[in-house]
Amino acid sequence: MKSIAIYGKGGIGKSSIASNIAAYLGKKGLKVAIIGCDPKSDSSLSLMHGTRIPTILDLLRQHKRISEEDVVFEGVFGVKCVEVGGPEPGVGCAGRGIIVAIEYLRRISDILDASDIVIYDVPGDIVCGGFATPIKEHLIDESYIVSSGEYLPLYAANNICRGLKTLNAPLGGVICNARGVEREREILERFARRIGTKLVAFIPKDEIVQRMERASLTVVEGAPESHMAKIYGELAERILSNEDAKVPHPLSDSELRSIFNEREGSGKR
Repeated sequence: MKSIAIYGKGGIGKSSIASNIAAYLGKKGLKVAIIGCDPKSDSSLSLMHGTRIPTILDLLRQHKRISEEDVVFEGVFGVKCVEVGGPEPGVGCAGRGIIVAIEYLRRISDILDASDIVIYDVPGDIVCGGFATPIKEHLIDESYIVSSGEYLPLYAANNICRGLKTLNAPLGGVICNARGVEREREILERFARRIGTKLVAFIPKDEIVQRMERASLTVVEGAPESHMAKIYGELAERILSNEDAKVPHPLSDSELRSIFNEREGSGKR
């Protein structure tokens, strides 16, 4: 049994990556659970063919007696889907909500213990201690950070590293969800190396991903023979076999900026 958390700046594509990893592993025959910890509650959309499932926090606010069947739904390839949800807009703490929801889920379901792999889809650009819940509650074995070669996503990735170091939590690697910027793979490989980990996947920008999202499908289901489905599958296999997770070493602001100015073989630090 393995549990991972996938972090990343909002809009970087981590939910799409998480759902395609889940779909591939479910198709492979593993018992997979995905826990959406984003207040947007969209981690399971493509796994549920566009159907929004009730969130734990929404049902709790309605003072309903909740059973496992109310919040755990089976998606494509048997993937079990759970959405934590968020507070009412402008009210409450989303991070605290994750704590409440996960505690409640553990009382009504054994999904976290009965799965071969549990994937937590967690926002990484919100400054709230509650978003470290999967780590603090010892629910995960390692984390993965999704970024692109642009400065702001990489800045957010470095901040996530700061949080992981504070919590003494291992990082399994960096995933590049490419935006087509100049020297993108080189920048992400350098960043990963400098924080003490590796680039575990370079996911190129491809229209097929957006096309499948518009159809409410994962690439793994909707375009199983595509090059992108192969890339998601290779990433999933690397995560399954990864035994080299380490606590990262975040960079200073000046070190982070220097990554964009270096050239391979320049010898600059």
